[in-house]
Amino acid sequence: MSRITSTFERLAATGRKALIPFVTAGYPQRDFAVDVMRELARNGADIIELGVPFSDPMADGPAIQSANERMLGQGVGLRDVFGWVRSFRLEDDETPIVLMGYANPVERMGVEVFLDEAAAAGVDGLIVVDYPPEESVEFAQAAKARGIDLIFLLAPTSTEARVGQVLGLASGYVYYVSLKGITGGNLDRADVQTRVTAIKARSTLPIGVGFGIRDVDTACAVAEAADAVIIGTRLIQLLEDGAAAAAAQRVGGFIGEVRRALDARFATPAKA
Repeated sequence: MSRITSTFERLAATGRKALIPFVTAGYPQRDFAVDVMRELARNGADIIELGVPFSDPMADGPAIQSANERMLGQGVGLRDVFGWVRSFRLEDDETPIVLMGYANPVERMGVEVFLDEAAAAGVDGLIVVDYPPEESVEFAQAAKARGIDLIFLLAPTSTEARVGQVLGLASGYVYYVSLKGITGGNLDRADVQTRVTAIKARSTLPIGVGFGIRDVDTACAVAEAADAVIIGTRLIQLLEDGAAAAAAQRVGGFIGEVRRALDARFATPAKA
């Protein structure tokens, strides 16, 4: 059983919702990359999504685009990201790590080399935004053979056929994009709940919801239907809003606030 699956099963036993922060790997300063990851886990992150810096992050809004550009300017690449995951694993062998990015860096490194190094570093899941499910069967099989879950995106525009393709191939969890467009926009809470409920009726995979979640109230509203809440743009803004040396503490404090609110709303006593 993967770390991602075991995490969701552990949370479900007490009705808790998974809290999944997204940060661009190394942002705002590469010296503090591992500190940010550790602080997120220490304050209640159940899974951490690390964005792999890329020059054309088409699904991301201005804040994450800017973070990508800054880290590329610092020379951050895949091997740096793998190194930070390995360092994180020296102290934390439980919190799942998911890399989120685009096909170009994977293809440049070579799929087999990429998957081998990801597994060796301690990566648990992958989101490759521009790998569509109909072209990812072999990639998914190769990832699973190394104990890595392949996670796909669904959106308000996804057809019934596309939903079926994703649910048939994905593992770990499914990432539901809450709005049409890029990260950081405003979501329709009622629509998210309706669509997530419909997807869950077709699969036992956990559903995480991201894009547009920037505060405690929205996180709790989304979690009424979703199994996980994914927060990215708000964290990038917090990371850049002040001294880099205190960036980990800023995002850790925010994640702790969301964690407490989710647990107060949804947690139930453990089953005997």
